[in-house]
Amino acid sequence: QVQLDESGGGSVQAGGSLRLSCAASGDARSTDCVAWFRQVPGKEREGVAGMSLYDSTTSYVDSVKGRFTISQDNAKSLVYLQMNSLTPEDTGMYYCARRRGFCPQIQRTYAGAYKYWGQGTQVTVSS
Repeated sequence: QVQLDESGGGSVQAGGSLRLSCAASGDARSTDCVAWFRQVPGKEREGVAGMSLYDSTTSYVDSVKGRFTISQDNAKSLVYLQMNSLTPEDTGMYYCARRRGFCPQIQRTYAGAYKYWGQGTQVTVSS
């Protein structure tokens, strides 16, 4: 089992930045696949960034490319999501997710591919 705990959410004005953190405990492995998702009420959970911890390759949804960066601190079992140039459309509950095994790019932002989920951290961007 893997436990995930997100932090770093908050309220920010458009154009601002936030850094989300996801701390993993339990049987987290350095070869896992990790991702960040976001969800707003009434909509499906959307994958925004994914990463293979094995080779540090990353994937992003088009709407966040160039603004968001997913990264890891292996020594601390932490995964980050640096979010810059935030817009009101980025508002939502952000979740980190993690799973074992091969991490093909096509699956990195697909919610159904992930087994472990955190409780989420709210991000609110005002105009």
